[in-house]
Amino acid sequence: MKLAASVAGIATVAAASIAAAQQQEPSPSIFVRPLASLLVPGTGQLLAHQDRGAVYLAAEVYLVSRFLQLDHEALAEARRFQNLAFDVARRSFDPMRRDTIFEYYEQMERFAESGSYDGDPGPAFVPELDPQTYNGAVWLLARRTFWEDPNVSPDPTSPQYWRAVQFYQARAVGPNFLWSWRDHSLEHEVFRDYIKQSDTAFRRAQNQIGLLLANHVLSAVDALISARMSAAAGRTAQLQTMLGPGPGAQFQFSLSF
Repeated sequence: MKLAASVAGIATVAAASIAAAQQQEPSPSIFVRPLASLLVPGTGQLLAHQDRGAVYLAAEVYLVSRFLQLDHEALAEARRFQNLAFDVARRSFDPMRRDTIFEYYEQMERFAESGSYDGDPGPAFVPELDPQTYNGAVWLLARRTFWEDPNVSPDPTSPQYWRAVQFYQARAVGPNFLWSWRDHSLEHEVFRDYIKQSDTAFRRAQNQIGLLLANHVLSAVDALISARMSAAAGRTAQLQTMLGPGPGAQFQFSLSF
């Protein structure tokens, strides 16, 4: 929110400066430096021989390198929890390694066991009944959603029963992705830590993207205001912006005489 307020403040200053300038259509050359800064922060300032362009450019290099580092850490942690899940919780069910969406691993974090998909080895289909397992929890939700009483089964040929079964089949974990952390509680805790570390690294990487966008916008607005004020006054104008650890951003405007 502070970053958004800072950018909004810069935009307000820019609008006020433009309104105070001469009432005429700007020259297309005025937008060369702002567009350059929007693409690569600092280039617009460097084209105008303004030393602060190096600050924008250095910030861009740092933020990109930081994003790549955090993204690499997040992927490394993701490989760790995926490998642990396969080696401990899934190997006894399916020796062939199969990967899937992240939500699957989130359910592995919450539930110690997936439970069976079909509890009847015969032709009849019987969902998992244990609500402590993931599939059992899905079947309980299906019964609560479609049955009048989740503890009393309607006629197996009734629409209510089959709607619950279809709900279960669409959301339950199938035979190729069953898991169990039984007798491996320590490994389950390590698995949870790996997921938490991966989530944290991904969030921090996303924060770097927000800072990268802010750096592009600040550099472009800085170059736009300097170019418009210089064109309006016929003298060199500069707007200095700085993002600091405190709230908001700091601005300083100067006009050469």
